[in-house]
Amino acid sequence: MTEPSTTATSGEPTATTKRPPATSGTAPPAPSGALATPQRAAKLTTEHGTTVIADGVVAKIAGLAAREIPGVYNMGKGMGRTFGALRARVPGATSQPAATQGVSVEVGERQAAIDLDVVTYYGQSIVEVTEAVRRNVIDRVEGMTGLEVTEVNVAVDDLYIEGEPEEPKEPRVQ
Repeated sequence: MTEPSTTATSGEPTATTKRPPATSGTAPPAPSGALATPQRAAKLTTEHGTTVIADGVVAKIAGLAAREIPGVYNMGKGMGRTFGALRARVPGATSQPAATQGVSVEVGERQAAIDLDVVTYYGQSIVEVTEAVRRNVIDRVEGMTGLEVTEVNVAVDDLYIEGEPEEPKEPRVQ
């Protein structure tokens, strides 16, 4: 918005521009033609240009890589899996789980740390499954992003037992 201000030496009024006050946590707008950086992202700069990789991309790669391993039944903690199951039942929604469910990432300029919450099958070696998950996530994230993965922490939150109902039937009391 512009407001007339005091008159200039020529006698004509000048316009000054009022800018809204800056709010904390927001970046100033990128200049025309510049690459806008997502809120949190890895920024890889080379002599030929800049590549920006958002945290969500790293989380999605890690989630999909973890699901590739036999022995991983599902991902996420109990409440997250419940919401995922509800989301899948909404008409028109995809039956695929959210790729980032059960995944938390911290991405720096050159490194990433990843935390995963998984559900494994009963009878599978948890040590072997989690090591395979860890290796695959590191390979996929480093291969696709160029970031160094400093750690992959895997928490096994539940076991899936085949034949056991996933959700309770009718409540016994009303």
